[in-house]
Amino acid sequence: QEHLVESGGGLVEPGGSLRLSCAASDLTFIFYEMTWYRQTPGKERELVAVISPSGESTRYAESVKGRFTISRDNEKDTMYLQMDSLKLDDTAMYYCRADDKIGGVYWGLGTRVTVSS
Repeated sequence: QEHLVESGGGLVEPGGSLRLSCAASDLTFIFYEMTWYRQTPGKERELVAVISPSGESTRYAESVKGRFTISRDNEKDTMYLQMDSLKLDDTAMYYCRADDKIGGVYWGLGTRVTVSS
């Protein structure tokens, strides 16, 4: 059973938008810092955005600042990534990660985002 399940990926034209979701189960979601990563073939997994357990603190990769917004709903045990002004270089598999900072780390299986005209 997967603790994290991503959804919302798909094919979008440059300049378009997508909203990714990461639904958590069987973990105390509010204890976990949540992160979006992305990876393309032949490259290392890249941190995209991080959100603190409370949601008060966020951090973004320079490449997505001003275009992507990370958020979470602790009532729904779900994290989101709103992606606007998408570029060709945003094409990747997007993964979510949960980390409670005391040894509990979980990854989802990913959702694919393709930006193409």
